[in-house]
Amino acid sequence: MSISHATFNHALRIPLAAEVHSRPSLRLNGPETLTHLAVYARAEGDADAHQLASQNQLLAALCRHFGVAPPHPEARYFFHDFGNVRLQWESHTEFSTYTFAEQRAHPVAAEHAFEQVPLRHVPEEWLLGLEGKVMAATHVTLQQVSASLTEMRHVFAGNLLVGCDSQNFAKVWTDFAIAPDGFGRVVIQDLGMQYQQAGRLVQRVLEIETYRMMALLGLPQAQQAAPVLNNIEAELARLSAGMSDAGDGAADGPDDERELLHKITVLAARMEKLALENSYRFAASKAYYRLVQARIEELRETRIPGVPTIREFMDRRLAPAMNTCESTERRQQALAERIGRSNDLLRTRVGIVQERQNRRILESLNARAAQQLRLQQAVEGLSVVAISYYSIGLIAYAGKAMKAAGVPLNPDMVTGAAMPVMLAVVWLGLRRMHHHVSR
Repeated sequence: MSISHATFNHALRIPLAAEVHSRPSLRLNGPETLTHLAVYARAEGDADAHQLASQNQLLAALCRHFGVAPPHPEARYFFHDFGNVRLQWESHTEFSTYTFAEQRAHPVAAEHAFEQVPLRHVPEEWLLGLEGKVMAATHVTLQQVSASLTEMRHVFAGNLLVGCDSQNFAKVWTDFAIAPDGFGRVVIQDLGMQYQQAGRLVQRVLEIETYRMMALLGLPQAQQAAPVLNNIEAELARLSAGMSDAGDGAADGPDDERELLHKITVLAARMEKLALENSYRFAASKAYYRLVQARIEELRETRIPGVPTIREFMDRRLAPAMNTCESTERRQQALAERIGRSNDLLRTRVGIVQERQNRRILESLNARAAQQLRLQQAVEGLSVVAISYYSIGLIAYAGKAMKAAGVPLNPDMVTGAAMPVMLAVVWLGLRRMHHHVSR
């Protein structure tokens, strides 16, 4: 039973299966000369879609020059043989690579191999469009002509020569320097490589150079971040001293602690902004450095007497830069954590001060309520006397009126007898009313 029908497959099965075959290496058979360009076109704030579109525009312009239809706008790999030169294009997250390959009719000595390179077939107008975007530019010569160490030193103008024997099938020579023409140079001597071995070896060497340059993009940001981190650390030290003074009672009051809290919050915002600006670049540099190490491992280097290997060169020259980026990243994280702890501590202290203030306010309110209660009780006592006084006065007037009307009674006796009764009645009445209102 065949499962080739699309309805049987998961929607991602075909593209995922094709992904591992999407970037094949060039098929090379020396003598060959190659020119490799890594074009960085990721501007700050650019989305990936805009990055891919700008790279596709460059590729489309090159295809139009050679009269070839450009690939699909969403393509990430393209290969075409233009006749006199072959082009392999790959699109990556932050950059695209253009590898131009030209096979020579006859072997050429290494010292003359870079006099004619495939880039001469590319229009100058297109090259001018790359201004300010090229991150890596390298000429590679693949030849079957042997050369001595002295000849190799002459090819690289006496620079520090780096080389290795790769699996006893090839020798790789370079200096990782930029020549006067603006390109790096690599010489690969074919000692009997089999089918596609040459293409894979060239691809590894070019990826080492490209990823090395991309990894180093984090170094300038690490160097720029160092003085900023120094300033933030000094400011945090001053604020911590202010917090200590506030804890010892040297501060003027809660307002000073609120001012310290505001300053630490501003400092935390500065730290967060710096980390946000650098986090992507440092993570990318770390990833590129791992790729460099992986490609060097794939070379399976054997030392050439008197010449440092590529791994040794990278350990001495690239590793310190990556360590600087990593230490800066760790320093950012540690400083952010310290600011966070100081912020939490100060917020706790401000909260405690506010709780104390609230407690004092509540105590003051309770004292006022007690005073009001005592005042109310005093007023109630006076009210009993006043109401009783006026009530007894009314009874006295009533008694005098009744005596004048001929009723046989003594108004003074009636008034005296009514006094305790009236006081009791008024007091009980006010108590009952107070109890009813309190409910």
